[in-house]
Amino acid sequence: MADKHNNVDFVNWFRLSSPYIHAFRGRTFVITFGGEAVTDDRFPHLIHDIALLNSLGIRLVLVHGARPQIEKRLRRSKTKMRYTSGVRITDDAALSCVKEAVGAIRVEIEALLSMGLANSPMAGAHIRVASGNFVTAQPVGVRDGIDYLHTGEVRGIDATAIGQHLANGAIVLLSPIGYSPTGEVFNLTALEVATSTATELNADKLLCLSESKGLRDGRKRLIRQLRLSETEKLLSGKRRIPEEDLSHLKFALCACRNGVRRTHLLDRRIDGSLLLELFSRDGIGTMITADIYEGTRQATIDDVGGVLELIAPLEAEGALVRRSREQLELEIAHFHVIERDGTTIACAALFPFHEDSGGELACLAVHPDYRESGRGEALLEHVEHLAKERGINYLFVLTTRAIHWFRERGFVLVDITSLPVKRRELYNYQRNSKVLLKELV
Repeated sequence: MADKHNNVDFVNWFRLSSPYIHAFRGRTFVITFGGEAVTDDRFPHLIHDIALLNSLGIRLVLVHGARPQIEKRLRRSKTKMRYTSGVRITDDAALSCVKEAVGAIRVEIEALLSMGLANSPMAGAHIRVASGNFVTAQPVGVRDGIDYLHTGEVRGIDATAIGQHLANGAIVLLSPIGYSPTGEVFNLTALEVATSTATELNADKLLCLSESKGLRDGRKRLIRQLRLSETEKLLSGKRRIPEEDLSHLKFALCACRNGVRRTHLLDRRIDGSLLLELFSRDGIGTMITADIYEGTRQATIDDVGGVLELIAPLEAEGALVRRSREQLELEIAHFHVIERDGTTIACAALFPFHEDSGGELACLAVHPDYRESGRGEALLEHVEHLAKERGINYLFVLTTRAIHWFRERGFVLVDITSLPVKRRELYNYQRNSKVLLKELV
């Protein structure tokens, strides 16, 4: 009986993960983890998960840290560790330890990715790993009278070379060191390298595996999603944030401000954290998202004309229920729009049914010129976020044409009886709209 139950769970998970598998194929993800992960006995499990992502057609760049390995070598050589404001001052002796540690870690990761034993998770993987001088660096220099010596910062990323390796199916492995045009080597931070790389590649995701147990709110609950404006507010607020979380948030904000749409902060000690975050609806970490699109806002009475113009063709096709100007003027406070160059290019409405803790997503429309740009999905995410803020536990939608589109985004077909009573009474049996529902966690 237990085996049967496990089989059902596995099949259901695999089916639910399929939209993500399709969506991620050909996408570029940058994954960064600290040297602590490399020393963990479960590190081979993380490598197996990375190999799985590669086999699914995801273009991967890995950026590893090396702090504990460097410090171990410094202690062994009885070299003094020097930090200022959390930044290592890298003298000649420390740089030697950096080179030794980084080289050893790189070889270890390459070896694990090269495994292909039968009856192992890596069987038949045949992964190619590319590493090299893709990162150009410059010295931090002298700050507040302190010379940081061989400690550097990213000056440039060879995105073209990295892109060529990714296009050929290789995993690109980057270390926290960079090279100058004069042949010098500089010690960098893995987070800066990862953020700069994700930005230059215009990566779809930056995934940060940290030693933190996760970003928590005032009630110690995991914060699952933050928009840029919320992240900025959190960073500028008075709330005390652990140092590692603070660093990750700052770099996540930087990445999302510069073209990376989503950054994920994950507890790397959770076995399978990458897979759980990427292939389950709710994930297990904190996702920071770039503010949906410039011009996304609540509609006002001045937007009535633009919304009418946007939805009129869909009403004529029968895809949307006709709304008169008078009706739209009464409902406009429920609408949200995306505006570009003074033109309304997308809209959606959220009608709450508080007595049932539900909400109706209605009138989702995107201008034909922007339907392939992700505006509809972005606006859906925006509405879901607003619904959660307002205590709405589920969204439902009535549609005649976009059934598959909503199903691909987590909605499931339900019977009319699943509608709130007040909405059920208004159901138009002549249109015979399908009802789809999505739980919001």
